Amino acid sequence: MKQSGLFVVFLLLCFDRRSSGSHPKPSCRYPPSQWCRSLEIAIECRVQKQCMEVNATGPNKSVPPVSVTLYYESLCPACRVFISQQLFPTWTILHDIMTVTLVPYGNAKELPSANSPFTCQHGEPECRGNMIEACIIHLTGHSAFQIIHCMESAADVLNAVQPCLQLYAPSVSWSTVDSCVKGGLGNQLMRDNAAMTRALNPAHTHVPWVTFNGEYTEENEDKAMSSLFHLVCQLYKGVKPPACTGAPVRLNRGFC
Repeated sequence: MKQSGLFVVFLLLCFDRRSSGSHPKPSCRYPPSQWCRSLEIAIECRVQKQCMEVNATGPNKSVPPVSVTLYYESLCPACRVFISQQLFPTWTILHDIMTVTLVPYGNAKELPSANSPFTCQHGEPECRGNMIEACIIHLTGHSAFQIIHCMESAADVLNAVQPCLQLYAPSVSWSTVDSCVKGGLGNQLMRDNAAMTRALNPAHTHVPWVTFNGEYTEENEDKAMSSLFHLVCQLYKGVKPPACTGAPVRLNRGFC
């Protein structure tokens, strides 16, 4: 089950009000952004009624979401701005009608050396950042985008890894990610990303490089850089959600 960004805010307000009264704040292992991810989590966090209500008013499941794929580099300034100012805010509000795939590789190159199999545009730290993010995507699933946004919007991407991981995926230890980076899995994930990047048609000439439903056009790229939110609303083929139309959203606070 999925929830809107507004619903997360609503839940936070709701339980904040509960904590000030006679009802204790619910204890669960998951952050609010994941409360409606599954029925099991909703039950554990005591929000199943609210999640079911939101799910019932969600978008038509028969209409495919807009597929957004970002080819990027972990230390590319333009990529970091796009992730923090366009992609993540848009996904936060419109994740019911869009999916995001992250491919950290960009302008990197594969080398024949076994000790240093990749070279990156912004040096060795970027190669490490790319591989860390590839491992995080592989290991943390639903939380990956939140972790990577946390890293990319921080002052220092690499120093932010462990606190961002602890914040959004506390069940995944840093040692697990570090083992992926230092072992064969990390190299394989980067080779996979290299293959995906080489397969782009037309071939990428810069990053960030964004495709929509598997296709790239300069027109869509220009729109994405200026207002990704409006572009996703435009490309979605189903009934537009209230966020796209500007219609007011009424939240039932009766169960607080």
